[in-house]
Amino acid sequence: MYLKNLKKLRQKKGWSQEKLAREADISYNTLIKIERGRIKNPKLETLIKLAKALGVSIDELVK
Repeated sequence: MYLKNLKKLRQKKGWSQEKLAREADISYNTLIKIERGRIKNPKLETLIKLAKALGVSIDELVK
């Protein structure tokens, strides 16, 4: 699962990758790998953290 929408949602909030990683309580390196498609199947826990930080549903994050 490649999170095509992740970068768009992050940029819509005007957040840097560092800011999103901090807000979602995940490592910066993990976020970079997810955005670039190097982590194809992020853990559910990571998806939940990202969605919560961005204020969106997991469905919106992964569409």
